[in-house]
Amino acid sequence: MATNRWWRGAVIYQIYPRSFLDTNGDGVGDLPGIVDRLDYVASLGVDAIWISPFFKSPMADFGYDIADYRDVDPLFGTLSDFDRLLAKAHSLGIRVVIDQVLSHTSMEHDWFRQSRENRDNARADWYVWADARPDGTPPNNWLSLFGGVAWQWEPRRGQYFLHNFLASQPDLNFHNPAVREATLDNVRFWLDKGVDGLRLDAINFCFHDAQLRDNPPKPQELRTGRGFSPDNPYAFQYHHYNNTQPENLGFLEELRALLDRYPEATTLGEISSEDSLATMAEYCNDQRLHMGYSFELLTDDFSVAYIRDTVERLEAAMTEGWPCWAISNHDVRRAVTRWGGVAAGDAALERVFAAQLVALVCSLRGSVCLYQGEELGLPEADVPFEALQDPYGIAFWPTFKGRDGCRTPMPWDASAQSGFSGGKPWLPIPAEHVGRNVASQDADPQSVLNAARAFLRWRKARPALREGAIGFLDTPEPVLAFIRECDDERLLVAFNLSGDAIEWPLPTGLAAQAIAAPGVANGRIEGGTLQLPAHGAFYATLG
Repeated sequence: MATNRWWRGAVIYQIYPRSFLDTNGDGVGDLPGIVDRLDYVASLGVDAIWISPFFKSPMADFGYDIADYRDVDPLFGTLSDFDRLLAKAHSLGIRVVIDQVLSHTSMEHDWFRQSRENRDNARADWYVWADARPDGTPPNNWLSLFGGVAWQWEPRRGQYFLHNFLASQPDLNFHNPAVREATLDNVRFWLDKGVDGLRLDAINFCFHDAQLRDNPPKPQELRTGRGFSPDNPYAFQYHHYNNTQPENLGFLEELRALLDRYPEATTLGEISSEDSLATMAEYCNDQRLHMGYSFELLTDDFSVAYIRDTVERLEAAMTEGWPCWAISNHDVRRAVTRWGGVAAGDAALERVFAAQLVALVCSLRGSVCLYQGEELGLPEADVPFEALQDPYGIAFWPTFKGRDGCRTPMPWDASAQSGFSGGKPWLPIPAEHVGRNVASQDADPQSVLNAARAFLRWRKARPALREGAIGFLDTPEPVLAFIRECDDERLLVAFNLSGDAIEWPLPTGLAAQAIAAPGVANGRIEGGTLQLPAHGAFYATLG
């Protein structure tokens, strides 16, 4: 496993531990459940797993509110369970990437409990505290991503504290060198354990504007959800001052200096800013992060123009770093629903579409994050209000249903609770997911699961797809076409983003020799014209 570039072009399988496999019957997945299913993960042909937070937490935001960075929450198991997980993954040739939530903690973290008591304790300046305005209102107009004011009053100090997310997730003050040092020490703890990478949650939120300047308003026509609820007032501002501050670059360089002592380890930053692509380019280079990803392909726009523009803009800006792409994760509606349009009841075309999406994201230049269930073609679950767990969804119901629909448990088989748990699952498992369970798809040669496995194995042997450059061809909707090339391998890649068969005349002088890519509906060339089936794909070597 020794190569410090293993992450370039890697496929990283995201595991949401609450929903992967429950081994103790409490209805919540756990680390032993991940251990039990690592052979399944290995069968997919992925290079690594990314495990969402499993640290000690009151679970107000399901683990993204950390109370102890160095311990496993009993809900998920023990540190010994994590050690077993790490050892088994490595024995299977799977790298392990863990979430690190650095910009904020839980209110129950010992740091905050001490900081909130008064203004002169040892950690008084470890969080972002500010006096009220003369009329008692918050110090500025900053808003929380989860709706409402980003400031919470603390009577013990007679001050407000900043929370960019839930009120129970106070922001750390990274302007304080002691905070940065303690944060890096927590990161070092896991690197010393042997983890292979860190997925850095909301990494551009570490610093705030020290002057606490108001964010300017955003014109109504420019307000977008950026992966969040479209009716969230967060979209009413340009977030120039509550995140993505220039001081963050220095911290990223401190973090990279630490990572460079562990040459096999990598960093993957989650970045959501006013111009996420520009921030990714700025954050990812040999002195800062290894990789970055954003919400750009986690939107509703499934068009050739949008995908091409997104990738090309990043390619133009990111001259040193390495991109990572995702089309599904634990925060957004699942891609087959978000980008869907397949006629209800057309099961065969649904399978083709789900397999195409895996192939598409895995054919772009960069590394890839595949979210659990994506390899099964799982659609978004419709979770009724009475079963909702996500505080974000509860707050914005009914115009936004939150994130529970993409977080429902993995369906392993057709037994009670789909083999996920011996108890009542923390979220309901919808019938349409049960019908797409792992056991039934494993036995079906035509399933999305087996298509994804075949494609990922095939991709491993294609250097152009793993590390090659990318250049797009001019095509009409719905044909997305580009060339990937690395050393002596040049590949033409094309996708039909529609549910109807189409034809596209190949550019003059393009000598293409078709390759039958496994797992996808393959197109073919006839008389200089590329014929693509509904949601089809085409791969060819170029002379």
